[in-house]
Amino acid sequence: MDSENRRHGAALAGPTVASFAAAARQTVLRTAIMILGALGVLLAINQQFLLNLFGFQPLGNSYLYYLIGIFLALAFLTLPINRADSGQFWWLNVIMAVAALVSAGWLGFHGLDIIQRGWEFDAPLTADIMALVLIVLVLEGVRRGGGTILLCTALIFGSYPLYADHMPGFLWGTSYSLMGMVRAHVFGVESIIGIPMQVVAELVIGFVVFGSVLVATKGSEFFMELATALLGHRRGGPAKVAVVGSGMLGSLSGSVISNILTSGPFSIPTMRRVGYPPYYAAAVEACASTGGTLMPPVMGTVAFVMASFVGVQYSAIVIAALIPALLFYVALLFQVDMYAARRGLKGLPRSETPPLWPVLKSGWPYLLSLAVLIFVLMGLRMEARAPYYAAAVMLVATSFNKETRLTFSRAKELLLSMSVNIASLVAILAGIGLVVGGLSYSGVAGAFSRELLLHAGSNTALMLIAGAVTSFVLGMGMTVTACYIFLSILLAPALVQAGFHPIASHLFILYWGMLSYITPPVALAAITAANVAGSNPMTTGFHSMRLGMPLFVLPFIFVYDPALVADGTWLQIGERLLLTLTAIWMITAAFEGWLYGVGQISRASRFACAAGGVLILVPELTTSLVGGGILIATIALNRWFGRGAKPHESVS
Repeated sequence: MDSENRRHGAALAGPTVASFAAAARQTVLRTAIMILGALGVLLAINQQFLLNLFGFQPLGNSYLYYLIGIFLALAFLTLPINRADSGQFWWLNVIMAVAALVSAGWLGFHGLDIIQRGWEFDAPLTADIMALVLIVLVLEGVRRGGGTILLCTALIFGSYPLYADHMPGFLWGTSYSLMGMVRAHVFGVESIIGIPMQVVAELVIGFVVFGSVLVATKGSEFFMELATALLGHRRGGPAKVAVVGSGMLGSLSGSVISNILTSGPFSIPTMRRVGYPPYYAAAVEACASTGGTLMPPVMGTVAFVMASFVGVQYSAIVIAALIPALLFYVALLFQVDMYAARRGLKGLPRSETPPLWPVLKSGWPYLLSLAVLIFVLMGLRMEARAPYYAAAVMLVATSFNKETRLTFSRAKELLLSMSVNIASLVAILAGIGLVVGGLSYSGVAGAFSRELLLHAGSNTALMLIAGAVTSFVLGMGMTVTACYIFLSILLAPALVQAGFHPIASHLFILYWGMLSYITPPVALAAITAANVAGSNPMTTGFHSMRLGMPLFVLPFIFVYDPALVADGTWLQIGERLLLTLTAIWMITAAFEGWLYGVGQISRASRFACAAGGVLILVPELTTSLVGGGILIATIALNRWFGRGAKPHESVS
């Protein structure tokens, strides 16, 4: 009996000790993550503002190695080994984190030697060992951060210099030995510490800090309240709130999934309450959140990389991207409004929508910080420092309200959020650097573009369609940033050489790479929103694709018409903007079966609206006039013969 009691007591004590050890380990882990994250952000601030803290101001390449070491270590501590990982391999994560800190730290310490002694071509044994360790860790980091497909892409194209001289035709390139390739990737300036990592170090970290501060100080709640105050009482108001609120929040946070998880639990149930079906509500939120990564100023960090590849200031990308992004959101608003009009859906009662002025008064810290961001970004042209100034203003301004000020617990969550977000970006982009380096060192990137241009000849439409399909397919298996970087090397130069506007060509790739978020079978944004709404994921995905149809068409419009990327006179831009808005109105009317000034329209009228809208989009005056004539005739005939119908009536 005593032995039984002892065994029973041991059984009870075992899990208690084990759970205590797990809890202690988790506490230590969180502390280590926050310390490393704070160290990484402090290093970025020190470098950006030339603070020379503690007499430390590393060289450019040393700074990049230190950042890679810190945030790659964080990636191993925060990203699971696989989906089934329940924490039993914590010791392996710690070993890999330490290895990342040691290898990258050693390289950072010898940054000057790498440059002066030409280690890219011949390096000492210790340097070679550290380079090999770092390559392996970078590959594991990209697997954890971007998945198996991205790992395979990094392996295939990163190792291309090994077998480039055995490839046929235009795929032939300069070959390297194994060690020569490793040295080029690690010590050279076109691979791991190439443009993707340079952009993260100089620009992206600041905007991640700004977005994290915005969420930590409850800025996301303010933007949703503001959208509710403006549009909540309107026809189909909750859907319009989702479109505008998610657009504003997404334009600053730059993350599709986190945007859905932040605003979706509020917007989707409210849409359902006024009569939108669950799948439709989820589709609206998915499209609105996806569009947020195309809306300046942040654009999901791709804008910063784009500015480096195009060779223009970041503000030029922001100006060019603004009109297409606004057109997409206008198209979404048209669709949800027409849907509500056709089905007689109302808005929220006035008693449930907050008054506008009190909302604006309570949200002045966010509006002030946003104004500071835009002024420093666009006015002073200090792209790298702008988010830090804006975040500092937000932290000070929100400290006057106990509900928004940064408490100790919120500060810890802020550090964790920043650390995880930056670590994931560094893990992915360091791996994508291998792709850039492999194509660059072998010389295949330029050859591919020339060959594509040669085969397409004068058929630019064929080139665009091929580019769209490639972007879409790659977008299924890669992050948007990775997809964009890959194609900006291979495809964008060919589009530019074919005569297309440089920024429009790069935006074309970005838009088509984004489409996998709302298009089955992947439809990651739609699936996430469907989980919030409790709707069928595939049904939601197909409705997301239908609502997001402007994303399929807009890239072809602005790549053929540079006025829509703000390249032209004010008159040209205004004319094309007005015509495109009219075309979008007609095409959405055809989709939803509702025309303003008429009501419900017949199938024939819907076909006429679609045809007229497409004709207006053609950048030729005669064709646009024909499309406008179709619109006027459709409205006149429907009003004259009384074909318009009221809500709830069937469509003939």
